[in-house]
Amino acid sequence: MSRVRTVYLGTSDFAAAVLEQLAGSPHRPALVVTRPDRPKGRGRKLESPPVAHTARALGIDIAQPEDVNAEDARAQIAAAVPDTVIVCAFGALIKEPLLSEHDMLNVHPSLLPRWRGAAPIERAIMAGDADTGVAIMRLTAGLDSGPVCLLEREPIRADDTFGSLSTRLAELGSTLLLRALDERPPFVEQTDDGVTYAEKITAEDRLLDPLASSAAQLARTVRALSPHIGARLPLPDGSFLGVWGAQLAADAAPEPGTLGNQGGRLVLGCAGSSALELTLVQPPGRRQMQAADYLRGHGLPGGTVRPR
Repeated sequence: MSRVRTVYLGTSDFAAAVLEQLAGSPHRPALVVTRPDRPKGRGRKLESPPVAHTARALGIDIAQPEDVNAEDARAQIAAAVPDTVIVCAFGALIKEPLLSEHDMLNVHPSLLPRWRGAAPIERAIMAGDADTGVAIMRLTAGLDSGPVCLLEREPIRADDTFGSLSTRLAELGSTLLLRALDERPPFVEQTDDGVTYAEKITAEDRLLDPLASSAAQLARTVRALSPHIGARLPLPDGSFLGVWGAQLAADAAPEPGTLGNQGGRLVLGCAGSSALELTLVQPPGRRQMQAADYLRGHGLPGGTVRPR
């Protein structure tokens, strides 16, 4: 096995987990490229991306260009003399001429061609898919449409959140990436059959609509957005209740849109005579709390819960 000299482009927690495994291999990156620090939180303090924190802890050189496709950023990458540039959840499009200047591998957490795009893990859970996986593909100009050299499935468990599933997929992605660098398996073009797109999560995707959706559908949305984004339940007074944990309540069936106390449980009536128990919530301007604590300290809203 010969060492492959690499440069790594990534941003998210998922990408940081893959970077850790890559850095412990013979293919340790000579350079990590990630996104610039951005204001975050109520104080709007500058915060580095997860990959930047990981690269610093590993002692790897970092570049944080505003535009990875700009001439100076391309020059930094070229100066590292990579055999392969690895892209993993970078969060910005790689364009020409950078795209053609290096051999590029992409670690994509889905069973391509299903769920091409920005939010494949969330969309797979939301859709109720039985499984997902990771593909190692060659980066091309199309959206996650390049040829694939390795692909492996991972079941989606009934209680999986984004957090639990992404952790397993990062482990799988790390294993497949190292295999791809060690073994150099052949690439196979993707089929056009079964193509779906994982659009970026929007504010509308976060809204729970109990009048239009069943409890099972809403539970999947909550799991798909926890713990990194969070779902939101619009309340009659115009505020929102953050929802970070929920489960089906088979023994209760309030009217759709009714949020009530059912024996010490916070239960939401949903479409199709179904009910959702909210287990971890966040009142406006407050911290996350267990539903039992919410019921003790907050009056339940009157009226029907519905998106505005």
